[in-house]
Amino acid sequence: MLKRLLTVQKVLGLLLILFSFSMLAPAIVALIYRDGALLPFLYAFALILGIGVLNWLLAFRASHELRVRDGFLVVVLFWVVLGLSGAIPFWLSPEPDLSLTDSVFESISGLTTTGATVILSIDDLPHSMLWYRQQLQWLGGMGIIVLAVAVLPMLGIGGMQLYRAEMPGPMKENKLTPRITETAKALWYIYLGLTIACALAYWLAGMGGFDAIGHAFSTVAIGGFSTHDESMGYFDSTLIEMIAVVFMLLAGMNFALHFVAFRRRSLTAYSHDSELRFYLFLMIVVTTIVTIALFYTDTYIDWEDSFTHALFQTVSIGTTTGFTTDAFYYWPPFIEILLIFLAFVGGCAGSTGGGIKVIRFLLLIKQGLREIGRLIHPNAQMPVRVGGKVINHRVIDAVWGFFSLYVATFTLMYLALAATGLDLLTAFSAVAACMNNLGPGLGTVGAHYYDMHDTGIWILCMAMLLGRLEIFTLLVLFSPAFWRR
Repeated sequence: MLKRLLTVQKVLGLLLILFSFSMLAPAIVALIYRDGALLPFLYAFALILGIGVLNWLLAFRASHELRVRDGFLVVVLFWVVLGLSGAIPFWLSPEPDLSLTDSVFESISGLTTTGATVILSIDDLPHSMLWYRQQLQWLGGMGIIVLAVAVLPMLGIGGMQLYRAEMPGPMKENKLTPRITETAKALWYIYLGLTIACALAYWLAGMGGFDAIGHAFSTVAIGGFSTHDESMGYFDSTLIEMIAVVFMLLAGMNFALHFVAFRRRSLTAYSHDSELRFYLFLMIVVTTIVTIALFYTDTYIDWEDSFTHALFQTVSIGTTTGFTTDAFYYWPPFIEILLIFLAFVGGCAGSTGGGIKVIRFLLLIKQGLREIGRLIHPNAQMPVRVGGKVINHRVIDAVWGFFSLYVATFTLMYLALAATGLDLLTAFSAVAACMNNLGPGLGTVGAHYYDMHDTGIWILCMAMLLGRLEIFTLLVLFSPAFWRR
């Protein structure tokens, strides 16, 4: 046990060393813009690097091979430590002048790509702090541990264990390439390519260079942080909004599809994927419903505005990005609740999106239809198929287990937050927005979480981590069987 823990400590130290260098980018931005926010990032770099080196030195002789359970432990510890480490610049900087609790919330919100914020005047922040918020989301989008597996061959020890614990979705054993390091690199090449393409598109559409890069970071990461208080509404450009819609949809798809399509130079991988078809079907149906509802409730006076706002907010919330062009939390209640429920579905497995994932809902629906069929034909053999392939019963069991645990965890957090005195709508939407890594909620958390009390902030931090790590990865540590030899 001690050897295993030392190996975990060694890997954790290496990951912290890697993360510490991310502080240099906003430091460079601070020098370029001379915004007076250089020192917090230099202090954070030195502190995180020092802690990482210390952990590595104390365990550098450890060479125990990591098992699956060790991968879970590394991932959970790293995300918790990462959230605390990422809070250092927020806490040390005079702008935005956050408490320790709010600093941790902002950091975890960025890294988990939730996009909830406790900052009121985002436009007034130093450029380096704006860059840092966007960068946190970009690093968290694909998962910094997948990045570590890609760029640090020394993490080949237990690399598959880290990858399986980190990547979203019910079928984590599927690799794009024979070697896990090459798989991680492939994912990051696609991620980087989409980011560059998105930034160029924003820039050509009229965004400034700084805003284009910052919003590309959060768009492809499905994060939702913006460099402006009005989010995407600040630019007042339909072209920019439609570019955002395209890249949010792409980022919400399974990145394995992008890889296969690129490698084969063919789009057939997209057309043959059942999850993608269901994902696009949901977006089209909800956009249509919201467009009609917005027009007939006189929220907007013409069909064009109704459709534009409906499409953008449906894709933004449905993919759990969280960008806004208007205060959707003041729209008719039916639309608000419909969009929040759509966020529970979220993006596809293997994407940067949050939520329960489209493939799980598709499997739950197919399983439900099979049970109805069994009532009519008790002796019939009715396997669950997706894309013409029979799904293993263990995957179905895992999906039902995940869904049950998700509902139970959500209910407990909702009750805990409601017990602190929040009204039920705010409590429900806050937990939904954080567990689904969406960001904006309803009620008093529609625009920001500034008014949330400290107890609620810590509950929501837990909700964000649970959502990002897909429940099992975190809760498995609380199982007595996990700690047995």
